[in-house]
Amino acid sequence: MFSHVTIGADEPEKLEAFYDTVLATLGIVPFFKLPGTLSYGTAAGPKVFVLKPFNGEAHVPGNGGHVAFLAPDRASVDAFHARALELGGTSEGAPGLRPHYHPNYYGAYVRDPAGNKLQAVCHSKKG
Repeated sequence: MFSHVTIGADEPEKLEAFYDTVLATLGIVPFFKLPGTLSYGTAAGPKVFVLKPFNGEAHVPGNGGHVAFLAPDRASVDAFHARALELGGTSEGAPGLRPHYHPNYYGAYVRDPAGNKLQAVCHSKKG
């Protein structure tokens, strides 16, 4: 559905270790890095960018929005959450089933060190 998503940060380079490590738990790898810009994904596939706001103003985390990354299995959701907390993120919802979405919805929510809300979700019954 999406080509790419951008996540704002005043100093993206300070989030590089966080995103490199946390997204790796989901099999998402760096695509390219430029001053002030981190990119993950592939050239012809979906991507996520972490970058300074285009308008030059200070980054402000969104209220009510988040980026949800697909996880290949529930163990990856657990690893995503754990690694995020180890690297300065904060929990916004521990890993677990959320059957009010659907019976196999397994997700976890975190905020990165800049305050952006992220999620890992597995829709598969297997584990």
